[in-house]
Amino acid sequence: MNTYRIFEEFRASLGEPAAKALAETLGSMFEEMKDTVTKAEFRALTETIDSRASRMETAIANLAEAQARTEARIGELAEAQARTEARVEQIAKGQVQLWEAQGRLEERMGELAGRMGELAEAQARTEARVEQLAKGQVQLWEAQGRLEERMDQLTERMDGLTVRMGELADAVKDTNNALKTTNSVLERLTIRTDAVVGRTFELQFRDRLTAYLGRFMRRGKLLANDTLLDTIEAVATDDEIDDFLRADAVASGLIDGVPSHVVIEVSSVGDFHDIERAQRRAAILGRAGLATVALVACEAISPESLAFARMKDVRIWCNGSLLESAA
Repeated sequence: MNTYRIFEEFRASLGEPAAKALAETLGSMFEEMKDTVTKAEFRALTETIDSRASRMETAIANLAEAQARTEARIGELAEAQARTEARVEQIAKGQVQLWEAQGRLEERMGELAGRMGELAEAQARTEARVEQLAKGQVQLWEAQGRLEERMDQLTERMDGLTVRMGELADAVKDTNNALKTTNSVLERLTIRTDAVVGRTFELQFRDRLTAYLGRFMRRGKLLANDTLLDTIEAVATDDEIDDFLRADAVASGLIDGVPSHVVIEVSSVGDFHDIERAQRRAAILGRAGLATVALVACEAISPESLAFARMKDVRIWCNGSLLESAA
């Protein structure tokens, strides 16, 4: 029996140690059988051994294939194990994040618990306040009932007063008619009195003009308004000429050594309208090239009118004195 051939055949599949042990075993068996059996038996034994060796080779080949599949499966399992370990690591990280989130959640729950306590206290205060309001509402209803009773009484009294007021209205109407008649008479008397007083003061001022303005205007003399018509016609419209002719007084003389004219408005109480008229009429002579001063002569003037005169550059003669504060 060729043990070397057996060794070579099985070395690749079983490995060198196993193939060597198998070859030695078969060689030893063959030597033992060769001494104890006949050729026919030996031939039958050889065929049996060859048949068994063939089946063994087939089994070994099957084992090799199974080993290869096992190794492939082991590789797949190793890859699956790697994926599983990676997944487990992700799960572990996720678990850490969950623990952290759980911690934050517990903190938040603690805060919410505190907030719930505050809300419970606020709810208790609200309920107490509602109870107080309910009691107040009952009191208001009771007061409303008393008020309605009082209103009924007042309504009855008002009805009586309405009748009385009607009677009084008729009486007042008659009184008002009498008062209107009286007021109308008084208004007419007042207007006529003011006109008389104003006219009297105007005549008095014109008559004593040089005396009243002697320290302000030297060599003064009263002029007729139409004396200056030839002078102003070239620079004034017809309306302006008519307005100038209505001036209360016009005088000429020396003011600070300069030949000048004074256009005067005379009124018991100097007001804005008097100041505007004096300034407007004096401006006409100014356009004609004459040195001119606007002046309001009055017996009384308000601080507001005095300030307005200062703004318009109009002099004020009041109750016997020329007010320097208006210059």
